[in-house]
Amino acid sequence: MTRNLRPSSRYAARSAPLVVAALLLLTGCSTGIPGADGHPSTPPHAGTPAASSAPSGSSSPFPSPSSASHAPSASAPLPPAASSPAEGVGRWRPRPGTAWQWQLNTRVDPSVDVPVYDIDGFENTAADVARLHRDGRKVICYINVGAWESFRPDSGAFPAAVRGGTNGWEGERWLDIRRIDVLEPLMAKRFDMCRAKGFDAVEPDLVDGYSNDTGFPLKAGHQLAYNRMIARLAHERGMSVGLKNDLAQIPALVDVFDFAVNEECAQYDECDQYRPFVQARKAVLHVEYAVPNKEFCAESRRLGLSSMSKNLKLDVWRGPC
Repeated sequence: MTRNLRPSSRYAARSAPLVVAALLLLTGCSTGIPGADGHPSTPPHAGTPAASSAPSGSSSPFPSPSSASHAPSASAPLPPAASSPAEGVGRWRPRPGTAWQWQLNTRVDPSVDVPVYDIDGFENTAADVARLHRDGRKVICYINVGAWESFRPDSGAFPAAVRGGTNGWEGERWLDIRRIDVLEPLMAKRFDMCRAKGFDAVEPDLVDGYSNDTGFPLKAGHQLAYNRMIARLAHERGMSVGLKNDLAQIPALVDVFDFAVNEECAQYDECDQYRPFVQARKAVLHVEYAVPNKEFCAESRRLGLSSMSKNLKLDVWRGPC
């Protein structure tokens, strides 16, 4: 099974139709994931990238898509950094078993009664985050750190030299994570945006490029250095950070990251590999797309994971364990 065919936190509405079809064939799943009533949910539909929903005058340091050629504005001074990533001074950390919502398709719907929301950092505003905070939620900022996305307002800031092969999703190309000198300031500005909007944490996506065909000769050591840099950027801004997939490097990174986000560890019989996070009292936020709840929820509860079913399009629907 080629791991780069997994959804990897993509909006299915942005995916190429052939990729979704290939994923369904490889996983052997039906047209949808069973919903709460036992019937398949609406299957995902392919399409083009949605425009950012952030209104003009929002707190984001990035320009609107119509002015993407301009450089992002300067960010405010950073808060004092924690003395070390392991200490987690002043940072929120979700605990094992914490219920959560993961909605990356369109602007957030705040109606789901869970304590943690994981939403797109670009497509949601400071007002959206503040609304969730008023409802007592903690909010995680989804940001792609492993691939260039043509539809983001800062896409023009990424030199062509760091854009590699396609990752199978429309408008996206793997990044050359060896070029920390180029990518660190770009990711720092994205994390500044998350902080300026009031997010509590960051979910950096595609932090396992070294195990995929990126067009660059990436090694495990390159990925470790890059992922540690990403964690440091979040911690310097007072936010916690989650390790997305990258199971092989959990032993080396569990002390650096504050929680984990996983897709389909039950389908691939890998959930046991998250024991180090749970033993460290760090949540593992876990979703399955094709496996019905009755086949993985009991094991998820035993392991202490925060598990649910989701549609591939990552809309409002969720099927919690």
